[in-house]
Amino acid sequence: MKYPPSEGSLELEVKNFGPIAEARIDLRPLTVFVGPSNTGKSYLAILIYALHGLFSDDTLIRRRFPLHDPIRDEEDPPKGAREHLVKWAERTFEDKDKPPNRQRILLPETIMGLIRPLLNESGARGDELALGIIKRCFGTDEARGLIRKASQGGARVFVRKHSSEDSEPFEHKLNIGAKKTSLTATIPETTPIWIDASDNIIQFGNETYIEFGNESTFLEDGPDELSERMAWRLIGGLADDALPCLVAPLHLPAFYLPADRTGIMHSHMALTRALIHSAPMAGLRPAAHTPMLSGVLADFLEQLINLATPRSRRLAKHRRSELGDRIEKAILGGTVQAKKSETDYPYFSYRPEGWESDLPLMNASSMVSELAPVVLYLRYIVRPDNVLIIEEPESHLHPAMQVEFTRQLAAIVRAGVRVIITTHSEWVLEELANIVQRSKLPKTRKKAVESGAISLRPHEVGAWLFEPKNRPRGSVVKEIPLGDSGFFPSGFDEVAVALHNNWAEISSRIGESG
Repeated sequence: MKYPPSEGSLELEVKNFGPIAEARIDLRPLTVFVGPSNTGKSYLAILIYALHGLFSDDTLIRRRFPLHDPIRDEEDPPKGAREHLVKWAERTFEDKDKPPNRQRILLPETIMGLIRPLLNESGARGDELALGIIKRCFGTDEARGLIRKASQGGARVFVRKHSSEDSEPFEHKLNIGAKKTSLTATIPETTPIWIDASDNIIQFGNETYIEFGNESTFLEDGPDELSERMAWRLIGGLADDALPCLVAPLHLPAFYLPADRTGIMHSHMALTRALIHSAPMAGLRPAAHTPMLSGVLADFLEQLINLATPRSRRLAKHRRSELGDRIEKAILGGTVQAKKSETDYPYFSYRPEGWESDLPLMNASSMVSELAPVVLYLRYIVRPDNVLIIEEPESHLHPAMQVEFTRQLAAIVRAGVRVIITTHSEWVLEELANIVQRSKLPKTRKKAVESGAISLRPHEVGAWLFEPKNRPRGSVVKEIPLGDSGFFPSGFDEVAVALHNNWAEISSRIGESG
């Protein structure tokens, strides 16, 4: 079933990027990439991580859009800016003492008409920023390394945000060429623009305070004191606030757990020390020929180091940690910890249930080492509304534990964390099908079904299959529908059938030889 674009949905389209010839997905609360090796699952996951880095924390706003340059250059603001702003504010914020108790505010066409040109602007700063973030995440110096080899042109990335089912989407288009990269934005006139009410305050009265984005002003005598130029600044701030709503959920912080977490957890201290030792030091030591780390791996190592900081531990005390605790109880059979060592570097350990002492993590099973970062991230780093990207969560897990961990992933999503995974596991996909199927049960019948309380609705889960093609040469990505038989048609069953047929043929030949 194809679900229509709903308010808040975001679509990502990729062409000729890495090994991917064509992909078109929408980001769901739980997004799953499945398919053969070397088809681009990790490529697309890393690209999504890079886009989060581009659109989150005002990075793009501050360097991509020159929103306030005309003001600094003393250009005259557009006529009517003050009048439009004051009328809209007085109508929207009827209560003079506090902002409205609403999550979002729809901007009127008068304001949208002033903001749309600002958001549609193109600038070289944004082009360089976007390409730089993507190259860093992939650990490459050249843009040509991001382009599908069989492609004569460049790679293209489209980010489309649907504000409502009947409106045209806002679109960011990134063209990556071997020599030139461009980033453009388009907001159709029919696309409504919303802002987050919690981030904007307007109070009109004897004392008036207005705040949008990075721009604010304090007015003692009400809106009459608001100049055209200050109104234009505040409208620029509205554009700052509108952009996150136009690219959600890419405006949220994202965290990436790369594959082979066991090896990284066992060797991260030696790896980090080697990198520090080989780093160039001005006037003291020339640059060494050290292999470049991808941004994904560098961020992961840095976050592991920061787990031992006092700030992380203080935050953990005030944060719900049930999600990590549940994984420890249901799968690990013990607790994992990040302790501060004498050198302030984190020391990771595991204590099995019933033990009075800890094991160094490197002496624990590969399953424990593989899942330890997931537990630690949920405990110290990841918050609701964040995005957690996990490569191959089934690694080093017995099929029964793969099923249990898939249920834990559903619980993480239900707690408000968005999750993206890459997988080769049929057990993960089949349990996802069960999780979706459970959502159709009446509440009175869920208790009679194993793990009946763990469910996600169909529109909350999306699975995409990466299929290698010869024409065009590269992978084509398509959504896998939830079949009537109760599993995602991933192609795993074809492997099982082929193995059985091969067994039957061998047995037949043995009979003939006898």
